[in-house]
Amino acid sequence: MKIDGHSISKEIIEHLKKLPKPEKIFAAILVGDDPRSASFLKQKERVAKELGVDFRLYNLRAELGNDGLRQEVRRLVGKNPVGGTVFQLPLPQGLNPHYVLNAIPRKKDVDVLTERALGALYNGRNPVFPPAVATVKTILEKVNFDLEKAEVAVVGLGNLVGKPVSVWLTRKCKNLFLLRRGSDLELLKRADLIITGVGQAGLIKSDMLKSGAGVIDFGYYYSPDGEVSGDFSAEDGGKLSFYTPTPGGTGPILVAELFRNFYILNSQER
Repeated sequence: MKIDGHSISKEIIEHLKKLPKPEKIFAAILVGDDPRSASFLKQKERVAKELGVDFRLYNLRAELGNDGLRQEVRRLVGKNPVGGTVFQLPLPQGLNPHYVLNAIPRKKDVDVLTERALGALYNGRNPVFPPAVATVKTILEKVNFDLEKAEVAVVGLGNLVGKPVSVWLTRKCKNLFLLRRGSDLELLKRADLIITGVGQAGLIKSDMLKSGAGVIDFGYYYSPDGEVSGDFSAEDGGKLSFYTPTPGGTGPILVAELFRNFYILNSQER
């Protein structure tokens, strides 16, 4: 079964429309002029417009350096009308994302990327999940996947996908395999569920997986001619119980979950 990310995203957005709208600003911060980052922010802006949320983009110069950016982020986000902040990654080379991100207060961290938010998350005290974790939860609920009996492989252990997802999965599944970029993927033959976020086109193919497995693919790769593909090559997706295509799979859900976090952090969803 091919997961329709646009359909699931629409369900989340329609649910949020029924809730009281936060009368706060959703602040998006972009450093530099990377076109792919700008494209991702456009998707978020479209959802904000559909919800009637006050979305504001702040474009900062990389020349400000780590200290200058941290100071500017603290000034922008510290304003009372700001109810949530997304910091578009990656940052230009030479900048320290952790140092700059930590200027965002936990109660305004919709991406759950700051040290305070992550610390609270790992101790079960953060009110929202990282959007990638929330996306995995939503998909697994949709397909009625039984995690307790499953062997799960996470491929790629980056800060946005692999690391938070693997922490969330700990003690929730039968066995958990953590595979870094360049790891031997032979273990995938054992996995009932594969979650990947490497960003390497065609890294995982159907013949590397057992029949009936599920794949949740967060990987994004832009070819020189502008085509988008994921880590999973779904030339034979029919042998799987479910998989997410790229584009149109995890991406739309992840954006919708980001706005669900915005509503929760502003006490509008119960």
